Amino acid sequence: MYFTDRGIEELVKRRGEEEVSLEWVALRLQEFTDEHPEHESAVDRFATWLARLDDGDDE
Repeated sequence: MYFTDRGIEELVKRRGEEEVSLEWVALRLQEFTDEHPEHESAVDRFATWLARLDDGDDE
């Protein structure tokens, strides 16, 4: 198990039954980036990855 899996597992355990919009997720990512600017690059990469999931291998 990767160290980051712990956070993912906690997210699923605590909020796995909730339904949220992608707008809500985007706002939380912006808040996180505002509070932790050192992680801006990773958050941006993750958001871009989510946005392009259905694009296939167009890159």
